[in-house]
Amino acid sequence: MVETVRYSIEEVKPFINWLYFFHAWQLPTKYGSLAYVHNCSSCKAQWLGQFDDEEKPRALEAQKLYDDACLQLQDFDKSHSTWARIALLEAQSDNDDIIVYKDSGESVRLPMLRQQHETAQGKPNLSLADFIVPRQLGRKDRIGIFATTVEREMENPCTEDPYRKMLAQTLCDRLAEATAEKLHADVRKKIWGYAPDENLSPQEMFQCRYTGIRPAVGYPSLPDQSINFLLDQLAGFEKIGIRLTESGAMQPHGSVSGLMMAHPKASYFSIGKIDNEQLADYAGRRGIDIEKARKFLTANL
Repeated sequence: MVETVRYSIEEVKPFINWLYFFHAWQLPTKYGSLAYVHNCSSCKAQWLGQFDDEEKPRALEAQKLYDDACLQLQDFDKSHSTWARIALLEAQSDNDDIIVYKDSGESVRLPMLRQQHETAQGKPNLSLADFIVPRQLGRKDRIGIFATTVEREMENPCTEDPYRKMLAQTLCDRLAEATAEKLHADVRKKIWGYAPDENLSPQEMFQCRYTGIRPAVGYPSLPDQSINFLLDQLAGFEKIGIRLTESGAMQPHGSVSGLMMAHPKASYFSIGKIDNEQLADYAGRRGIDIEKARKFLTANL
């Protein structure tokens, strides 16, 4: 099953993690609490009152930024949407590869990396392939391949004001992430339906209290951005307007892609540093030369 999902800005707004929005503006993430303050002068004054005189100017700056962001979201909601592409497909693991079976019967191998650093006694070095049923067991698991994005025009507002441009861009980045959060909730409860009775708030989702994981491309457990070329074969990113650059980066910039796994013991982790032996093995499984793989995995070497 592969389908496109469209969301209104109003639908995904509750799933915006404002901590990262303020971080992008080099403001303390604690100002993210503004999102939970009632929009009246009394509540805003009460929120501001928790800061001492030295910190108040920055808190006021954050308050104005948040108000401007909310107005921009209202403006986006008048004529724009966010988009998601989700493919739920059969899968099996084969050592550190995940074999994904398209509805047509074709298969695509997704090579994964494995941790190599020392772990606490009794803890294994993890790979995302560990959370998919091994092929030798003779049965198939399922995996989700997803991408979310904003409409291209949202990133390019008709203004020469650098503040407004940066506001639009940072909001688009957050909206793509928020759409992924909303999509993942819909997948768990309805589309895949492996957690139909889940009842989590967005804040609990930010804390990853759900069953399963949603590792995104470029993040610590899935660091090779070029894996997007393989995910695109499975989910058809172009259907929602995403274009891949030569390195596998996505355009619009406000886009997110990755995997969804339902294993009850799946957890987020960081690959960390790998040695040249694993680099060569990965390049072979990925079907690229070792120098190209080295370029994609610089941070892990």
